Amino acid sequence: MAEDARLICLSREVVEAGRGVRFVVEREGRPVPAFLIRFHGQVHAYLNECGHVPAELDWMPGEFFDHSKLYLICSIHGALYAPDSGQCLGGRCQGKGLQPVMVREVDGMIWLESER
Repeated sequence: MAEDARLICLSREVVEAGRGVRFVVEREGRPVPAFLIRFHGQVHAYLNECGHVPAELDWMPGEFFDHSKLYLICSIHGALYAPDSGQCLGGRCQGKGLQPVMVREVDGMIWLESER
C-alpha cells in the first residue's frame, strides 16, 4: 500500500448496491465531495458531482442508487449512471459521466489512492 494512501472505511461498511460512503478529496487545492459504492462485488468511487448540473448525486445522504439498485441516479434531474463505470446512461449527457476517484480495497479496508 502506498505510504500516502488514506483510509476511507472498512470494507464491511459498503454493502452491495446499498448505502454509499461519502468522503472528501482535494482537487486543485479545494475539498470536493466524493462517494464510494459496491456493485457486483467491486468497490467504485466517484466525485459526488452530477455530470450535467452542479449538484451532488445522493437523494438522501449516502443514497446513490435508484429503486432498482441497478443505476446511480442524480437527485436533481434523474440522470442515470452505470455504477461500475460512471458512464451516463440517460439524461443530458453530452459525453459527461461521473469522474472516477482511485480507491483500493485491501485486507478488509478501503483506501483512497494518492491524491497527487
